[in-house]
Amino acid sequence: MTQYRNATIDGLNVFYREAGPKDGPTIVLLHGFPSSSHMFRDLIPQLADRFHVIAPDYIGFGYSAAPPVTEFKYTFENITAKVEKLLFGTLGLKKFSIYVQDYGAPVGFRIASQHPDTIEGIVVQNGNAYVEGISAAFDPLKPFWATRSAETEKPVRGLLAAGTTVFQYTQGAANPEAVSPDSYTLDQHFLDRPGNDAIQLDLFHNYPTNVALYDKWHQYFRDKQPRTLIVWGQNDPFFTVEGAKMFLQDLPKAELHLLNAGHFALEEQSNFIAATIRDFLGQKTGKAAAQ
Repeated sequence: MTQYRNATIDGLNVFYREAGPKDGPTIVLLHGFPSSSHMFRDLIPQLADRFHVIAPDYIGFGYSAAPPVTEFKYTFENITAKVEKLLFGTLGLKKFSIYVQDYGAPVGFRIASQHPDTIEGIVVQNGNAYVEGISAAFDPLKPFWATRSAETEKPVRGLLAAGTTVFQYTQGAANPEAVSPDSYTLDQHFLDRPGNDAIQLDLFHNYPTNVALYDKWHQYFRDKQPRTLIVWGQNDPFFTVEGAKMFLQDLPKAELHLLNAGHFALEEQSNFIAATIRDFLGQKTGKAAAQ
C-alpha cells in the first residue's frame, strides 16, 4: 500500500510517496513537467511487491512546498539538491535505481553523475539528454533563453495554459480516451496556484543549464555504463525518437523499447512499462530476482 509522507528539508516540506519492502531494491521515480508523483499512481502498485519505491514531488510541484521566487531560487540545481537531501539524508539510501521522465532527467542525471556509485540502474521514459532529442516544440523558448523580457515571455506563458497541459497528455496518445482527465486536471490545479507561473518561468529560463551538462552526463554514461532501460513514447511532440536512440551511442548495452504513446507514456502503457522494469531490474537485484 502506498504511503503519503512529508519530510522537512532545509525548512521546506517535501512530499513523497513510498511503497514496498524497505529491504527490497529501491527505485526512485522522478516526475516531469507539469506533473508530480501523481503521474506514477498506476506504476507504483505494480512495482511495490518487489521494490522499495520512492516518488518525490519537487519543490514548486505537487504537494511539496512552493515558496515564492523571492524566497527560493528555482533552478534545476536547487530542486535537485532538495531531492538529494531527501534520498541520502532523510531516507538514508545507499543504492537505488532511478526512473526519469522529462524534468526527471536533469534531476536524475545530476544525481547519477554526482553519485555514480549509488546508481544500480536507470529507466529513461521520455527523459532527454541529447540535443538531437529536442524537438521544434522548444522553438518558442529559444528567444526567452537568449533574452528574458516581457516580450519573449509572452509565448512561453502559453506552456502554462490548460489547453497545453491537455495537449501534453493527449498528443501522440494511441488512445486519448485512455488518458485519465484526473492527470491533466490535477496538474493544471497546481499550475494555476498564485505565484506558480513565476516559479515555472524561472525553471523554463534555467533549462539551458541542463543542456550545458549533456557532455558531462554522456561522459558519465561512457565511463560507468549504468544498466539502462529506455521505454520511450515515440509520438512525443517534445522529445524525439532520435534522442532516445542517441543513448545507445554512449550506452550500447542499453535496452530500448519504442512505444505507441506520447510524452506521458505511463497513461497508456503502465502495464507494459511495469513488466519491463520488473524484468530488467530483476535480473540483478538480489532478493527480488529470486521471487
